[in-house]
Amino acid sequence: MELIYTGKTKNVYKLNDNEVLLKFKDDVTGENGVFDPGANTVGLTIEGAGRSGLKMTRFFFELLKKQDIVTHYVSADLKEATITVIAADTFGKGLEVICRYRAVGSFYRRYGAYCEQGQPLDGLIEVTIKDDERQDPTISEDTLEALGILSKYAYQEIKRSTRTICDLIKAALAEKGLELYDIKLEFGKNKATGEIMLIDEISGGNMRVYKDGQYIAPLELEKYFLGS
Repeated sequence: MELIYTGKTKNVYKLNDNEVLLKFKDDVTGENGVFDPGANTVGLTIEGAGRSGLKMTRFFFELLKKQDIVTHYVSADLKEATITVIAADTFGKGLEVICRYRAVGSFYRRYGAYCEQGQPLDGLIEVTIKDDERQDPTISEDTLEALGILSKYAYQEIKRSTRTICDLIKAALAEKGLELYDIKLEFGKNKATGEIMLIDEISGGNMRVYKDGQYIAPLELEKYFLGS
């Protein structure tokens, strides 16, 4: 297989013109040895993190498939810690869509003068552009359109889809006594059709989840949620 991209937490290999393979690593984002789903650097390596992330990802993509939500997911191989997906083009150099149910992390650091830690946010949506050098700045709907990254129609479509997807994930976690505080998603366009679809992964590595007010780390989250 041809390696086409080396990422922080996954490597990407070309399978054919329409599909690629994502290989999950044991690296997770964070700073100074502390996990942080919002960080743009690899903070630490946790044995089993890759396979754990894939287990969660497979569960949630299968859940979304049952709801007829368009994603890039094709199949997963837990033994190899890989996922086969539809090839996608990114918007610009990549966008991240964050759905926030409570004020924590970077949101609280930015707006702490106007909110309390853990304050409910009712599924507030933020978009950031992938740019490590500039610390992944947030970007508005108007700026996305002005820079030719995303049309207002596409922005609203992604916003609606994000709320639907995240509410489903939040409800699934709640069934196990877990509360979703925030989650980071990515969207792209099907290379063949141009259709907007959910891409990347859905795992403990890109969400903050709490149980009885206590933060649950990614590997522990998988055990609580999937019982593995």
